[in-house]
Amino acid sequence: MPVWFDTHCHLDAPEFDADRAAVVARARAAGVARLVLPAVEVANFETVRSLAHAHDAVYALGIHPLYVERAAESDLERLRESLQSCRGDLRLVAVGEIGLDHFVSGLDHSRQERFFLAQLALAREAGLPVILHVRRSADSLLKGLRRVAVRGGIAHAFNGSEVQANHFVALGFKLGFGGAMTHERALQIRRLASTLPEQSLVLETDAPDIPPQWLYRNATQRLDAPQARNEPAELPRIAETLAALRGWSLPHTAEVTCANARDALPGLAA
Repeated sequence: MPVWFDTHCHLDAPEFDADRAAVVARARAAGVARLVLPAVEVANFETVRSLAHAHDAVYALGIHPLYVERAAESDLERLRESLQSCRGDLRLVAVGEIGLDHFVSGLDHSRQERFFLAQLALAREAGLPVILHVRRSADSLLKGLRRVAVRGGIAHAFNGSEVQANHFVALGFKLGFGGAMTHERALQIRRLASTLPEQSLVLETDAPDIPPQWLYRNATQRLDAPQARNEPAELPRIAETLAALRGWSLPHTAEVTCANARDALPGLAA
């Protein structure tokens, strides 16, 4: 059975409260050997750290752009302190999930940018890569990354242009592909997944979010049945889509994407 790495999974989400251990067990049975658990705000730093230790996973600490609105200025110092106190923890592999979100209306973009740049500086100070939230913000993120250079990382749920993708890759980033790639109408994402250099691709679920096509329910369908929950055990089937798009075997897909994940997040190798 091929071995897989899920490079983005919110195992701490309340959707998993009732059966978290079973979720992890199903992932392991499916061949998902490693889960990367990114934090989204200071309040869940300890939760993701504890879950990583309890379930043989790895984690990242950071403040998500959608949580910046309710973050205190002092949270940046708390992030610095957490990164310092966890410096010897081999399960800490990145600063994340951080970034910019220009999709959700009504957000303070200048505040997002200030927190983003500050967290890049903390990642550089800690010598860690970053896990980026990229939603209609690729050019702004690239501008920030040129101002504050870091050790690369992963551009999570990438959905930009080929030119933007190449710029991220040139800065040392891998690009995360997951459930969105399985939707037949996601033509741009599928084209990128099939044509970008193989060294740039990593796999993720973003569970419980971004369900693959076989779990997705539109608004009308949700009137009759709830949205099916995405979980890391879906990763091998997501990988089948990438394999089909690239013309690869599943073992080769696993080998390439796991090697890329280790390159993006060197702590995975430990």
